Amino acid sequence: MLSCCHLSLLGAPPFIPSVPPRFCPLLFVLFRSPSASLRLINTPDHRPNHTLSSHSVAAMGSISDPPLLTSFTQLLRRCHTNPSSSPIKNVNMMPQECELPVIDLSGLSSECEAERRSCVEAICRTSAEWGFFQVVNHGISSELLGEMRREQVKLFETPFEVKAHSALLNNSYRWGTPTATSPAQFSWSEAFHVPLTKISDPSCYGQFISLRGVMMEFATAMSRLARTLAGVLAENLGHRGGHGAFDEMCHESTCFLRLNRYPVCPLSPEMFGLVPHTDSDFLTILYQDQVGGLQLLKDSRWVAVKPNRDALIVNIGDLLQAWSNDVYKSVEHKVITNDKVERYSVAYFLCPSYDSLIGSCREPSVYRKFTFGEYRKQVQEDVKRTGHKAGLPRFRLQMSI
Repeated sequence: MLSCCHLSLLGAPPFIPSVPPRFCPLLFVLFRSPSASLRLINTPDHRPNHTLSSHSVAAMGSISDPPLLTSFTQLLRRCHTNPSSSPIKNVNMMPQECELPVIDLSGLSSECEAERRSCVEAICRTSAEWGFFQVVNHGISSELLGEMRREQVKLFETPFEVKAHSALLNNSYRWGTPTATSPAQFSWSEAFHVPLTKISDPSCYGQFISLRGVMMEFATAMSRLARTLAGVLAENLGHRGGHGAFDEMCHESTCFLRLNRYPVCPLSPEMFGLVPHTDSDFLTILYQDQVGGLQLLKDSRWVAVKPNRDALIVNIGDLLQAWSNDVYKSVEHKVITNDKVERYSVAYFLCPSYDSLIGSCREPSVYRKFTFGEYRKQVQEDVKRTGHKAGLPRFRLQMSI
């Protein structure tokens, strides 16, 4: 095995603290030959392996894949000139797998008051204790979910150049992390982040005509579910509006669907599919496949979420934590890459307009009042300056950061 000292003696750059040890052989090849092709992976014992597995070839050879490895390697080169860049902190060997609390939403429509109350209590309790939960009997048919997944796969199988340059889905395609200044900020994924107002627009779909009808039906169903859950959570805190609590702030022009794909990654498991973060919305609903990779922070430890074929995942966003005065929790989560299979998910984000004022549902308030636009601007400034989202602590009346 080549140690970092050996690499230095052979003319490679010295060890870069911000890069995990298993990336050092990759750096050795790249810096010895800056124009070298990115056709190297590392074996578990850190030795360069020039014989790529079929999975790794697929990860770097498909015309549908964005040039993630090229982009990441360029980032590593930049880190060589900036040793102070943040390290990847994804060394979490075999995190404990957990099954999120599962809530049967059929209880909400039960004629039995006790059953309804039990369902409401479960929703509110898990929102406070976990910030994440799963729902079954949620009213979205398995047929619709299956159609959404099939159409999503067809979309992402399109050649990268088409996805990147044909203005599909309101020109909402994105991949990797162009603003990353360190490996810790890089996400190995691609996505379409689509405002609901554009989902019905035929001009957004190009050759994907059948996707439009499926996305319209899916978005309507997810929106209905999100508003139902948000209403339950608001009503629990005594809000008079109940199920209409967020209707004035959140409508079609402010909410989004995000279609995600996490390609096979030859650098897994050190690489993030999606970097650790909290969601800057009221509520998120996630439809994911059975590959796994989602992890969340529970009691200061990362736990892996076990996929449930019959369930959707719901998580509390920053705005609902602020509005609830910290009763409900917006929890940090991330996605881990996979070196064998790709992963798909679709997320619905319940967001307000940028000029919506986010206050507390009760006094005394933990946070000062702020608009969603102000919050988003502060998040972007923090990420640009430090590489990290500070989020809600910036808006506490007694700021803790």
